[in-house]
Formats: sequence, structure tokens, C-alpha cells
Amino acid sequence: MGRAEGVLDELFDKNFAWADRKTAEDPTFFRRLAEQQAPRFLWLGCSDSRVPANDVVGLDPGEIFVHRNIANVVHSSDMNMLAVLEFAVDVLRVRHIIVCGHYGCGGVRRALENADGTGGSGLVDHWLAPVVDLYARHRATIDASAANRLDRLCELNVEIQVRRLAATPVLKSAWARGTEVTVHGWIYGIGDGLLRDLGTTVSSPAEFAALPSLDTLLAAPVEPMTAARRHAIAAFLEMDLEDVAPCGAGCTCGAFGPATAAARSLAPRQETP
Repeated sequence: MGRAEGVLDELFDKNFAWADRKTAEDPTFFRRLAEQQAPRFLWLGCSDSRVPANDVVGLDPGEIFVHRNIANVVHSSDMNMLAVLEFAVDVLRVRHIIVCGHYGCGGVRRALENADGTGGSGLVDHWLAPVVDLYARHRATIDASAANRLDRLCELNVEIQVRRLAATPVLKSAWARGTEVTVHGWIYGIGDGLLRDLGTTVSSPAEFAALPSLDTLLAAPVEPMTAARRHAIAAFLEMDLEDVAPCGAGCTCGAFGPATAAARSLAPRQETP
């Protein structure tokens, strides 16, 4: 009993140190926090203790509304998640909803292990049934790259959860009322601390209907975009077009899209004297 109390006392001590440090940095921080909750984002992520939403995006308490569960699964019957979603959209008026998975997800790994129905039958396995079904429907393609099939399924899981979220009555109703709210699909790399944008965003029923199928995504995978890669491409595109050689046909860096190709073809050539 004494040892357990000691462990818990450590948490209280850390809380005191954190509150003291925040107050020293910003004397009015907690007063402002108590007066209003006005987050700009809703984060739907995994319960993994290594992926704390506020820390990952560098935001203070009060700036991001959070809901987490095992493997960031969106269940249409999950009243907890639906209540959070409705409160975030209708009351807090968040404008961006981020579905964020992470590489090496233990829930996705368990779904892989139980895909043949030989695994556990506990509540967690019932919860992960949509991920198991996702893998079963695309197993041949995912297994073709055995070395990274777990991470590929982690990415695909985010893609399907974005689609399930966009199909909820909460978002359908919000869009029908003209509410501006966008769903984004991201994934986090625990090994390097970087978020990656999977490139899937939905802000209307029309955009939802236009999303590519998962088969299409699997057939032509695109490397997720980190902020570092985005900045590198932005700097790359600021170079003189004549000094830059285009990538090969199989490149997915995004630096030479149609607009860039057109600009290259129209750029005047400098005649050498």
C-alpha cells in the first residue's frame, strides 16, 4: 500500500511542478483557461500512451479537443465518440477534425494476428473487428509487401476511419446546414516524432463522394507528407525552373504536378550570348 501511494504521490508532485512552471511562464494562463474552452481542432486518435495529442502538435490545454480509443476506430454505434463529435462540431464549433493513427499500432497488429479467427475473443477483438475486416478485404495487396504490411495497414486504417467519420449523421447534418468543418487523415511516426498527412481531406458530401476507393489507394500508394518534406518541396520549387531536373516517372514527391509542368513548359529560355 505504501509503495502504491508513493507512485501516486509522484504524479501529484509532477502536477504541482507543471502548474508552478506554467504560472511562472504565464501568470494568467489558468485564469484564461478556466474562463473559456475554445479549441480549434478535434483530435480522434489512438489511446497509445506514446501519442499524446497536445504534445505531438505542440498545443497547450484548451487548444485541441481530444477523443482517443484503441486503434482510432470510428464505430457508428459508439455513443461516446458520437457525443464528442457532436459537441465539438455543434457547441465548440471546431473547424478541423483530425483522424490520427500511428505506425506500429498495437491494435492494428492485433487485428493482423487475429485475421484468421484464431486469436482472442475479448472485447478488444470485438472493437477491432472493422480493422480485421479491412485487412481481410485487402489482404493480398497488403501482404505483397510483407516487410511493412503493419505500417501499410495503419495508414489504410486511417483512410477507412476518415470515410466512416464523414458518413456519420453528425457531419452529414453539419454539412447540410452549411457548417464549415473538414476531416483530415494523418499518421504519426513514433520513431521520429513526425506527423504525416495522408492527403485525404473531406469538407463536404461532394468531396466525400469523390474520395478514391481503398483499392485505388493501394494500387498507387503515395508517400505521406511530413512538414519537413513539405518545406523542402516549397524551397525546391522556388529554384529557377531551368536549374531543376524533373523526377522520374514513378516519383510521388508532388513537386512536379500539372501546374509545375505547365510553368516549366512556358518558362522563357535564356539565350546564351
